[in-house]
Amino acid sequence: MGGTANSQLIRVLTESQDQGFLGTGSVEQHIYHAAGFAAVLTHLGLATPRRVLDLGSGGGLPGLVLLDEWLEAEMALLDGSSRRCAFLGEAVATLKQDRRCQILEGRAEELAHREDLRANFDLVVARSFGAPGVLAECAAGFLSAGGHLVVSEPPDRTVAERWPVEGLKELGFGEPIGVHEGSHYVAIPLLEICPSRYPRRVGVPTKRPLF
Repeated sequence: MGGTANSQLIRVLTESQDQGFLGTGSVEQHIYHAAGFAAVLTHLGLATPRRVLDLGSGGGLPGLVLLDEWLEAEMALLDGSSRRCAFLGEAVATLKQDRRCQILEGRAEELAHREDLRANFDLVVARSFGAPGVLAECAAGFLSAGGHLVVSEPPDRTVAERWPVEGLKELGFGEPIGVHEGSHYVAIPLLEICPSRYPRRVGVPTKRPLF
């Protein structure tokens, strides 16, 4: 990240924290953790993505950091809160990145079926969206075949415990890969387009998770 962009990003994320959209801890540490998502792709030898979706972007992480990391990528930040989306819109404008970043306000279960978003991203990232079964179901519909879901993970659970291969296969995913890049992450490839019945209607993935 360049010095100027980095200082702007720190200011934007400090404002996000002041508004209660980011958790405690230093903004620099939050940025470091978000940059780990890019390090995961490098670790796995994957190309820089062209279209990226930050699922449950909240206060802008990891999306705003990745927007600064990948200068050629198009980014979408999705959140269900109108207040957070308004902040994200202002943040993207402040960072002068609004030409290649869109804000999506709504529920992932619905937006994943929208024609212009369905199977239209080669990377979906998520920092604290929800339980693995809910996240996988909501993310799969956005990904194109050959794309990846990359998720921030707790350090005290195994990948196999949280991401069972049989459950992932139902959505078109392959085997999850645990990666440690300063923090813990998991990368899951989408081998084939997600079946059209997923994600199910709003609230159902949470009430009846696939795994």
